[in-house]
Amino acid sequence: MSRVLILDFGSQFTQLIARRIREEGVFCEVHPPTRDAEWIRAYEPAAIILSGGPASVYDEDVPKADPGVLTVGVPVLGICYGMQLIAQQLGGEVAKADRREYGRAQLEVRAADGLFHGFTDGEATQVWMSHADSLPEPPPGFQVLGTTENSIAAIWSEERGIWGVQFHPEVAHTTRGDEIIRNFLFEIADCERDWTPASIIEHQVSAIRERVGTEQVICGLSGGVDSSVAAALVHRAIGDQLTCIFVDTGLLRKDERSSVEEMFGEHMGMRLEVVDATERFLGKLAGVEDPEEKRIRIGHTFIDVFEDAAGRHGDARFLVQGTLYPDVIESVSVWGPSVTIKSHHNVGGLRPDNPFELIEPLRELFKDEVRAVGRELGLSEEIVGRHPFPGPGLAIRALGDVTPEKLETLRAVDAIYLEEIRAVGLYDDIWQAFAVLLPVRSVGVMGDGRTYENVVALRAVTSRDGMTADWFPFPHDALATISSRIINEVEGVNRVTYDVSSKPPATIEWE
Repeated sequence: MSRVLILDFGSQFTQLIARRIREEGVFCEVHPPTRDAEWIRAYEPAAIILSGGPASVYDEDVPKADPGVLTVGVPVLGICYGMQLIAQQLGGEVAKADRREYGRAQLEVRAADGLFHGFTDGEATQVWMSHADSLPEPPPGFQVLGTTENSIAAIWSEERGIWGVQFHPEVAHTTRGDEIIRNFLFEIADCERDWTPASIIEHQVSAIRERVGTEQVICGLSGGVDSSVAAALVHRAIGDQLTCIFVDTGLLRKDERSSVEEMFGEHMGMRLEVVDATERFLGKLAGVEDPEEKRIRIGHTFIDVFEDAAGRHGDARFLVQGTLYPDVIESVSVWGPSVTIKSHHNVGGLRPDNPFELIEPLRELFKDEVRAVGRELGLSEEIVGRHPFPGPGLAIRALGDVTPEKLETLRAVDAIYLEEIRAVGLYDDIWQAFAVLLPVRSVGVMGDGRTYENVVALRAVTSRDGMTADWFPFPHDALATISSRIINEVEGVNRVTYDVSSKPPATIEWE
């Protein structure tokens, strides 16, 4: 299988590079810039990409790459900081730009071949810049492939098999960026389009069977897309060696438990055990307001529940989780100079003495890839098309301390919200929609009397993979209907607000 190695120097667009490559049917992984040439040779990539980053190559204590990376013998593409790093290491000059370039710029193509296959010499095309440094002179032996008004914007060394671009071909504002990435993958690196849902399933089924052998396995099933696809994938590999454990935490949406029992136990034929652990979870959360502490306590309690269940199922050694790539990125600084945003309950929230060996067949996938795998496995659209629901459930949507009363209010609000979104045919246009119960109260008027009751915030976003998101532009009449129903039907709520924040700077969930 062809695979591309991305070395991450901290760019906000690194995961977008990965998405673009995978969309072309080529597998890729993001790794820290500390990977040395020996490790990279053993990895056997078809090509290497050095990402952008916020640093300047001439500053102290900035991320660098092993110079040997440029001699591995496969095509290398440096993007923004990656190009500057290549230039510096190979004798070119990098300096602070006389005029910084941020946003749209016009690139003049000097050589319409290779990286710019399909372009014409002298053609002007829009690219997206984000840099304060420039390359006054390319390294010896490099040809200039493209320029903007202010900088050398693309270089190439035929002898070394190295390309560099100052702009970001992975962002939508570079109008022919997809073509440039395809040219690098297929015209230059001769990659194969062998990263498909079918190949992912085949690889994971084989790996799971080999790893598990005859051991018993349990799966933490929530009924959401991720855990459902993970369960179906492992079930295909080992059949009834798998037992799915659905934990009623008391933090679920309305009717969640009954729908999961019907769907997985009756329709899909999986071994399913339902554990009612409501009192256990709410006891652990009593009086806890800090969102990170909530996530950690919930993650630890899940493991406690699974550990109890394992003894009822042949002392299962393995625990299946629906961990995704964005979960890993946001929870742990695995790949390089990124930062921990929040601990996802199935990554950073695991108990330190977790007794299970984890099986995470979706760990390197983005959400849209998971949905494609689910469809390939034959799961219904009702499952694969569901909005994401976080493992900690409503605990991180009832801001502040968590109580049964707050949860009941939030369930009622959430049910009305989703019902109305479906009624107007907008559910599939939205990546994720949910309600948040705020830890504030507001004055209102009902029946000519003063009220002092709860405020809820509605959130709805569009996204491709959860790494970035924009708020959904609801029709005003739809919002009006939703607000009216919530205030009229949910006791204790007298004000509804709508969240118009994007990610970044906000996250999708409030906690």
